Amino acid sequence: MPMRKDKIGIIGLGYVGFPLACLMAKAHDVVGFDLKQKRVDELLKGYDATDEVAHDEVKHALERGLTLTSDPELMKDCNIYIVTVPTPVDCCHKPDLRPLKKASKQVGSWLKHGDIVIYESTVYPGVTEDTCVPILAKESGLKYNIDFFAGYSPERVNPGDREHTVETIVKITSGSTPEVAKRIDDLYNSVLLNGTYPARSIKVAEAAKIIENTQRDVNIAFMNETAMIFRSMGIDIEDVIKAASSKWNFLPFRPGLVGGHCIGVDPYYLIHRAELGGIKPRLISEARNINDNMGHYMAKQILDYMLAHDLSSLKAKVLIAGFTFKPNCPDTRNTKVIDVYRTLKNYIPEVDIYDPLAIADDVKEEYGLDIITDIQQLEAASYDVIALSVPHTVFESVDWNQYLTPVGFIFNLFPPQPKPEKKPLFIRSQM
Repeated sequence: MPMRKDKIGIIGLGYVGFPLACLMAKAHDVVGFDLKQKRVDELLKGYDATDEVAHDEVKHALERGLTLTSDPELMKDCNIYIVTVPTPVDCCHKPDLRPLKKASKQVGSWLKHGDIVIYESTVYPGVTEDTCVPILAKESGLKYNIDFFAGYSPERVNPGDREHTVETIVKITSGSTPEVAKRIDDLYNSVLLNGTYPARSIKVAEAAKIIENTQRDVNIAFMNETAMIFRSMGIDIEDVIKAASSKWNFLPFRPGLVGGHCIGVDPYYLIHRAELGGIKPRLISEARNINDNMGHYMAKQILDYMLAHDLSSLKAKVLIAGFTFKPNCPDTRNTKVIDVYRTLKNYIPEVDIYDPLAIADDVKEEYGLDIITDIQQLEAASYDVIALSVPHTVFESVDWNQYLTPVGFIFNLFPPQPKPEKKPLFIRSQM
């Protein structure tokens, strides 16, 4: 069958699914499906709230024939389905596969003889074939690798990154049979600029994805721990990193907050699967523990500084500048700035949050907080402490001193600090 005649169904139109739908629409007939009608309506108007796809690109994709819908009936004519739903963790840091199972059940109701289902959601090895495929088979009444087939091609989207986009990255591909693996690889190669890496099996592809983010989490945890050690000794971690970077094989990771829906979540999937096999991954678990507690540590540094400078926490007014989980991105899912806020609120009655990139409605829905998104609302404000928590580019041109009381000071949680008044703390907010 000629590649052009394939009809691709993308399930989930978030940070991963929508950019992929726009890219696939350059060479294929594509239908993008999302349960949220509001999201679909916004995209049809050319507005992508995630800021991953520019207005003109959305417009061009729609002009090329990209269909966006919340109507399941429009998905039945597709023959290749790509699932891009979230894979979060629950309150106990255990994998929450409900969105994935729900999507698999829905796709199973659409499946026809010869169809292919590709998963992009991050999972631990085995989820695609051991959890998702049985649901597909049950709902469709079809036999796996006889009537329908599966594949896994993990997403590598880096929200807010305009260089490493879905079109430019190298994509891992895999399939449930050699023939299907080749067909899936050809599908992605038809739209990618830098090609693919065909994995030997679906499980290998799943495992490769899960260790990409886990490795980064462990490295950042090491820097976070050493940063705390050096701070207790009065040594600036940035000076240490610069000196150590003079060695050719030193890896210059930076300490900081580790939030978001990838690095702050994916290691828990690997930990869960390891424990099912009787293995306790001590290094990965401790790295997660270190990174999960950095927000509290940072807040304590602010409180200690206030105490040392005789600034009463009960009378102080604090502004946290930046709330998204990483710079230059509107995504606030699993942001660790919330830990800074909540710890400070235990001691300080008045703590405001300002972030011009964050979506206020999302913050209100997820965290129950009202944030400031318009800097003009700060004009009459006067703060004793301003904690710069996320290094948005738009912050570089802000003179924070104009919002300080005469005895106020700035805490920069990421270097370098614009017009520093005090020696900055060592923490860098990052993904």
